[in-house]
Amino acid sequence: METTARIGPSIRIKGDVQSREPLVVAGHVEGTVEVDGHPLMIDASGSVEATVSAHTIVVSGSANGILTAGARIAIKDGAKVDGEMAAPVISLAEGATVNGRIETQPKKAATLSLAS
Repeated sequence: METTARIGPSIRIKGDVQSREPLVVAGHVEGTVEVDGHPLMIDASGSVEATVSAHTIVVSGSANGILTAGARIAIKDGAKVDGEMAAPVISLAEGATVNGRIETQPKKAATLSLAS
């Protein structure tokens, strides 16, 4: 069973956060957030002012900075994002507020080498 790390609503972090498991931010993080191969979820009470990278990013709270996901970014109803977002798939719910740049790029297909 996979565990999920949680930064609770009373926690404020200034610096670098690195995780190799799913991460939920319900507090405040300022700096850099790297979630290797797993999802990052920013709860409705959570806020992130950071350069963020994760497999999947789901924002229900607020995010300010650069968000980069390997698979997808989902901005939920009531969420607020200021900054840049880049992922193969980006979804914006009605009621979400986004100010900044959005870049979608297709996933890179695996290349096969032909045997000689």
